[in-house]
Amino acid sequence: GILLILSLCVCLRAMEFSELIKTSKVDHVLLSRPFLQPVKGTLCITSHHLLLSSRAGDKEELWLLLRNIDAIEKSVLNISGYQSIKLVNQQNGDRYTGSSGIITIKCKDLCVMYLEIPGMEECLNVAKSIESLSSLESVRHMYPFFYRPKEPNLQEGWDLFSPEEQFTKLSLHTDNWRLSYVNKEFAVCLSYPDAVIVHKSIDDAALKTIASFRQNGRFPVLSYYHKRTGMVIMRSSQPLTGANGKRCKEDEHYLAAVLHPDKKGYIIDTRSTQAAHQAKVKGGGFESKTNYHNWKRLHRSIERGRVLQESLIKLVDACNDQSNSIDRWLSKLEASKWLGHVKTLLTNACMAAQCVDREGASVLIHDSEGRDSTLQLTSLAQIILDPDCRTIDGFQAVIEREWLQAGHPFQHRCASSAYSHAKLKQEAPVFLIFLDCCWQMSIQFPCSFQFNEHFLITLFEHAYASCFGTFLCNNEKERFTLNVKEQTISIWSWMNRPCERKQYINPLYERNNFAIWPSVAPQSLQLWQGLFLRWNQSPEHQNEAWEQINHIMEYGRRKTHPTSTELSAPQEDPAGL
Repeated sequence: GILLILSLCVCLRAMEFSELIKTSKVDHVLLSRPFLQPVKGTLCITSHHLLLSSRAGDKEELWLLLRNIDAIEKSVLNISGYQSIKLVNQQNGDRYTGSSGIITIKCKDLCVMYLEIPGMEECLNVAKSIESLSSLESVRHMYPFFYRPKEPNLQEGWDLFSPEEQFTKLSLHTDNWRLSYVNKEFAVCLSYPDAVIVHKSIDDAALKTIASFRQNGRFPVLSYYHKRTGMVIMRSSQPLTGANGKRCKEDEHYLAAVLHPDKKGYIIDTRSTQAAHQAKVKGGGFESKTNYHNWKRLHRSIERGRVLQESLIKLVDACNDQSNSIDRWLSKLEASKWLGHVKTLLTNACMAAQCVDREGASVLIHDSEGRDSTLQLTSLAQIILDPDCRTIDGFQAVIEREWLQAGHPFQHRCASSAYSHAKLKQEAPVFLIFLDCCWQMSIQFPCSFQFNEHFLITLFEHAYASCFGTFLCNNEKERFTLNVKEQTISIWSWMNRPCERKQYINPLYERNNFAIWPSVAPQSLQLWQGLFLRWNQSPEHQNEAWEQINHIMEYGRRKTHPTSTELSAPQEDPAGL
């Protein structure tokens, strides 16, 4: 059974990372996790997993991906059974006898679990092994390169959402845009795919010139075409005007060509006016009114980087507070400013969508690099405007097109979650807060989204730690260099299997072909309890309620469109009463 699997895993994988595994197997380990009874069994450490077998068929096993571990803490359990001093940096050679050690494991998915390990020396060896293996930086050593599922046809997911497919759909509605391979072999921009959609009046030679004028070569590309108005949303990085006001005629001509006659456009710069001017001094900049006629620049500051990461840390700390004080909870929630960041994002996404849908104006969105807040806004605006983006397939296409192919640096941003003790580098929950905004819209429009909360949480989990290769690396060039598509499995091929996909269906879904305009009033925004409190509150009753809703909705569908067998069957009570 599982013990044989454990032994094989230990033997095969430990050989690859043997120098990092100080102890590969420990007996009589007690595991404590939220909502489950404590389990005692054998703990095994492999190159990519922490495994625990209880030898009892009715006990749930632990199979934890080491990459999911954000931080661990060590402490001594004295002879009386009480937890005493924490051991953060234990000197080599220290020995403890007659004591048990407790390892607190804090995961990137926000779960916290405890391992009580007999023998302090064993405990420290286990802790050191976990720390070393969970912090491997080489992408090639990560589990997606070793994961080999038995299911057939799991390679299909990589080709589901190509730029060519997007262009084919676009061509049904307009001929003003073309598919360019100017970036073939990533010759112009390292963080763009090899094929991008650009305006047909701009040739590849001009695109190369424009790329040299935009930070990191991220020239303006089409993000979304609004079929009803014919307006577009584009994205790019900042222009490199510098302190001397450098110009690029090709860039100016490109943006002018995008506008319809007698139409205006909006440039939404997600930096504050002050930050944009500071960037200009450092060689960056923004589009001036003088050189970009009929384009109006709007500065809408959206926090990113360290500010957003610290907000997440404070929010999770508030959610784990055990004081039971309502004043303390509300104070901590407010101090995190998380919901304020959600409000800002939704407000600006609505503004971008309104420009396209109600004002008949095209939009260009950028910050400095165009890989974070820019992608948040282009994605959210599409979800607001386009009912296709609110389906499972359409949302997957948005993630692929606007995040993965658009060069969001998942490897850097999701290197740690809310618990890590490491010094912050480039970590930031940019993708997580985007998912939170999607959840906010889904609860305001509960019938307009084909997918449910579980779908969004699954994407959050796999962005931070996964057995699939989809969220590996920081851009398409890195994935190409490491042969990610050839050597790993796409998460879409797994999520789209019928047995898996049905878990993500919203039973209340009825296609809404209109734009949805979420309220951004403070009273309308909620804490995403299903994610941030899921390890503090049991989901049992909520799951039972959703099962009943599923049953009722399925009964209603059968009543509306009965089969011949059902027509002859006796009537059933949908509530089971």
